[in-house]
Amino acid sequence: MAVLTRRAPRAPAPIRIRSPLRQAGIAWIFILPFVVLFAVFYLGPLLVGIGMSFTDMRSTDVADPLAVDLVGIDNYLRLMDDGAMRRAALNTVVFVVTALPLTIGLGLAAAVLLNTGIARLPAAFFRLGYYLPNITSIIGIAVAWKFLLEPEAGLVNRLLELVGVQGPDWLQNEATALPSIIVMTAWRSFGFTMVVLLAALQSIPRELHEAAEVDGAGRWARFRSVTVPSLRPVLLFCTVYSSVGFMQFLEEPLVMTRGGPLNSTLSASLAIFNQFGVGNYGYAGAASTVLFTVIVALAVLQLRLGRRR
Repeated sequence: MAVLTRRAPRAPAPIRIRSPLRQAGIAWIFILPFVVLFAVFYLGPLLVGIGMSFTDMRSTDVADPLAVDLVGIDNYLRLMDDGAMRRAALNTVVFVVTALPLTIGLGLAAAVLLNTGIARLPAAFFRLGYYLPNITSIIGIAVAWKFLLEPEAGLVNRLLELVGVQGPDWLQNEATALPSIIVMTAWRSFGFTMVVLLAALQSIPRELHEAAEVDGAGRWARFRSVTVPSLRPVLLFCTVYSSVGFMQFLEEPLVMTRGGPLNSTLSASLAIFNQFGVGNYGYAGAASTVLFTVIVALAVLQLRLGRRR
């Protein structure tokens, strides 16, 4: 008769603990392509632009770099006396201060409506429709809106004529040119905010709303006391992301108004673009450095204030 013998259990394989140095090396291998691309296409041009801002470099000096002279902070002092640059900075501030809350408000309203299921059609249809302008070429959208706002043949003024209102020349009127671009930008951008906020709304535990409803809180009270506090981190992200993009708005005035009329739609980025176009590299580098510094400072300020709250 065969005798069955039990095999001794195998000892568990020893757990290999990699050294922190080796783990860091593996991590660097994975992120090295991004680091190289970032250094070549972002960090490198940034440092070159900062260095250029302290020189009088022009397009004619590219062939003869020895002709470039150091001018210190003269370009920065010149920015303060440049009326067009001051107007561009003011327009940029007005644009951000106006377009940012409008975009966040529209995105939040659309997200809440879709989350509550008020729309009869599938929510995916609205998500696609609202988000589609955000992934469409801004040049194409600006051209389309330019035709819509034409004083005679534009659809907007044609609709106003049906109710007996004579529409203005939206893009050639100093009072309406910048507001027209702001409305177009908010319409194009709020889809991204809506998608992010909708995802955040769907992650809020339903028990929180049910508990507040049991305590007698109405719909507005639940929105103010439950929904908004839960969305605060996501609202902070949307605010920082949108403000950084709005500070650099360029294509809209470039295509629709060329910065006119009378510099009423001239943005900081468009003014810098114009200076590069005429070959004032040193001066444009100084303006770019100031804009970059302001954007970084604004983002840091928003993050600090958001975290404190």
